Amino acid sequence: MKALVLAGGRGTRLRPLTHTSAKQLVPVANKPVLYYGLEAIRDAGITHAGIITGDTGAEVRRAVGDGSRFGLEVTYIPQEAPLGLAHCVLIAREFLGEDPFVMYLGDNFLVDGIAGLVESFGRHACDARILLTKVAEPRFYGVAELGQAGEILRLEEKPEHPRSDLAIVGVYTFSPSIHRAVREIRPSARGELEITDAIQWLIDNGYSVRSHLVSGYWRDTGRLRDILECNRIVLERVETRVAGTVDHLTEVSGRVVVEAGAVVENSVLRGPLVIGADTKIVSSYVGPFTSIGSGCALRNAEIEYSIVLDGSSVEGVSRIAHSLIGRNVEVSRATGVSNTHELMVGDHSRIQVST
Repeated sequence: MKALVLAGGRGTRLRPLTHTSAKQLVPVANKPVLYYGLEAIRDAGITHAGIITGDTGAEVRRAVGDGSRFGLEVTYIPQEAPLGLAHCVLIAREFLGEDPFVMYLGDNFLVDGIAGLVESFGRHACDARILLTKVAEPRFYGVAELGQAGEILRLEEKPEHPRSDLAIVGVYTFSPSIHRAVREIRPSARGELEITDAIQWLIDNGYSVRSHLVSGYWRDTGRLRDILECNRIVLERVETRVAGTVDHLTEVSGRVVVEAGAVVENSVLRGPLVIGADTKIVSSYVGPFTSIGSGCALRNAEIEYSIVLDGSSVEGVSRIAHSLIGRNVEVSRATGVSNTHELMVGDHSRIQVST
């Protein structure tokens, strides 16, 4: 069995961060989201993965390399434009051959991996098995209607009146039958070849399409709140490890990870949290569910339930919460005229300030 990993797309919901970085490489607990997916593929016993890349292909290649660090052999498949998930299957035909495969959207996050899905697909022969999860607001998702035996009867994309509360998760397993389906369908109204249309084609033409329910936590990390929630879930599982330097004036409580080369002085650390390598924290408060990247600097600052990427600094600011701060960003207290905010902000940013 092979894997087809989708790491293209433009990540419009995470701009401006994704103007300069792949959305699949946004870190959760200081590890890119894509890495969790590649590890899940390896843990399911798959060794060959094709990675679909788009505009950020060079960055994805640098991050993943030849795949050996994950126990995978990786083939890169460029997609000239985001023409749909089914189009990804179409252009990966040579790589996939006649092998069954799992298709994994690289910005999806599954705590318990995909081993159960892959095992179920191999044990009970079918042409497609789709991962589903119950959601509170199914009208915002692709929704599956099931038969009594768990077979999928119908798929609907963001229906106004959903027939079920089962949302389609961005992980699928397919037999080679899917190759005919993606050739038969036509672009949707938004100009893309939709994988839901291809699966519906299988259903309508008598192929066997079955479901598999997610047993653990799942999120699509395309929005800020979902990334922060994934960060929280991963940090809930960390174990205390202090490889850096924490002085005697610092108060530490909860599960805390301080990577090698990091220095913490006269501060308060309340876990769970992770502090990256070579970061310096002085006279600051770092609260629960916070990930600070490598090479960062915090001085006289307060932050919690947030993610700070590599090379950024926060000085004299309190309190930051529910935030995602990009790479090489400077956040500091304004000086000069009181009650004045001085900002340099890129396109598609969102700023909230106290009045």
